[in-house]
Amino acid sequence: MTAHPLSLIDADAMLTQEQRDLSASTRALLDTKVRPHLMEWYEAGEAPVRELARMFGTLGLLGMHLNGYGCAGADATTYGLACLELEAADSGIRSLVSVQGSLAMYAIHAFGSDAQKQQWLPGMAAGELIGCFGLSEADAGSDPGSMRTFAKRDGADWILNGSKMWITNGHYADVAIIWAGTDEGIRGFAVPTDTPGFVATAVKHKMSLRASATSELTFTDMRVPDSTLLPGANSLRGPLSCLSEARFGIVFGVVGAARDCLETALSYAANRSQFDQPIAGFQLTQRKIAEMTSTVATSFLLAMRLGQIKDAHAIKPEQISLGKFTNVSSAIAVAREARTILGANGISGEYPIMRHMANLESVLTYEGTHEVHTLVIGQAVTGIAAFR
Repeated sequence: MTAHPLSLIDADAMLTQEQRDLSASTRALLDTKVRPHLMEWYEAGEAPVRELARMFGTLGLLGMHLNGYGCAGADATTYGLACLELEAADSGIRSLVSVQGSLAMYAIHAFGSDAQKQQWLPGMAAGELIGCFGLSEADAGSDPGSMRTFAKRDGADWILNGSKMWITNGHYADVAIIWAGTDEGIRGFAVPTDTPGFVATAVKHKMSLRASATSELTFTDMRVPDSTLLPGANSLRGPLSCLSEARFGIVFGVVGAARDCLETALSYAANRSQFDQPIAGFQLTQRKIAEMTSTVATSFLLAMRLGQIKDAHAIKPEQISLGKFTNVSSAIAVAREARTILGANGISGEYPIMRHMANLESVLTYEGTHEVHTLVIGQAVTGIAAFR
């Protein structure tokens, strides 16, 4: 009889009844509607984004940490716990929810006009409208300030030219949050994707996050009215604040991926017999299980502490960097160790571990690379910036 990996720290006692109920309902939905299809979607290279969005919208997961406009208004920790359950299924599934809520919806909610909020947010919260977030470019990843996409005023309109790369949900999106250089600095636009000059092309041949829809966006003399401009964002701080929201979800999410790997290894070790006993009874296997249990528990505690700080409206970007830096690398280590317990079966699609391993390699470098978060933490504790 195996115990829940987080039972040694009595994790459920740290949660409110509402949080326990949300975690349970999210996991139940994923167990019935998502997990049975994940390997099929992974091999196909894409999941049914619109169907999933409507399903998650019904459960109240899209933009759930935002207030008004059909959003649930949950606290940050509750949102993080939802991300944990989503990523326990698949990082690409959590990415769908993160990009919709913490990037696209948050940008409109934080920086948009009242008209933009009314136009987009209710439909996005329900999953009837899909959003994407266009910041990264082929030559501007860790240094978004060097972006080449440019918007030039032309009377009452703007004309955008450029491209964005690695954009989740891009070829499904109804609205794209596009960040561009202007003569006034970096500005954001909420652009309907049926605008002439907007093209979204699916990125193929990915070896990671295969259940996530990824696109390249291109804009050729794309004319948009001034009403698409996000009036509250007038510098790089705008998109960076959106990224902090998404990174917070990752801090929790990857704990879910690690927990799922550990649960899989525990179940396998209890049922796999060699030398006339379950391999869970061997000392070396128990050492692996003990170390993984410690790692998952520690990552959960870090995520919960950061949730407390964020709910007190006191969180700093470097604290979120610490959470992503620590928990993503820890999740990768757990996935690799869990795979060894399954032996050759660990690479089979019958089990989720290799899929989690591949996905986590992307999570390590998106929403800020591991190296960038290293330097953010280093600057916070030394007072010296080492980015250049």
